Amino acid sequence: MKKADVEAAFVPYLLERGWDVDIDKADHADVVARRGAEHIVAEVKGTTAAPGLDVDTAYGQLLRRMGDRPEGTRFAIVVPESARKAALRVPEEIRWRFGIDVWVVDELGSVVLIQD
Repeated sequence: MKKADVEAAFVPYLLERGWDVDIDKADHADVVARRGAEHIVAEVKGTTAAPGLDVDTAYGQLLRRMGDRPEGTRFAIVVPESARKAALRVPEEIRWRFGIDVWVVDELGSVVLIQD
């Protein structure tokens, strides 16, 4: 599943739930969404030969974007099912402390927020 396919599933998922979505990369994030006081800043990755490396890169990209964000901002790693294990290598407590959620898109385009 290519990065564009993952993003093409995630964006409509957010829109259907009332989020305003920006994908113009103005602040270099793949997806920025707003719904009232809630904000999501997301990095999207597709299937690659090195999912662990790509997911680690996504975490680093999110860390660089964490400064000066409004209250209520959540950060997200959005990956295909094939990269789920790599995305969950960062312990749940660390993801919680930094406000990072993991979203998974399956081959049919279903989007799931991982609750672990």
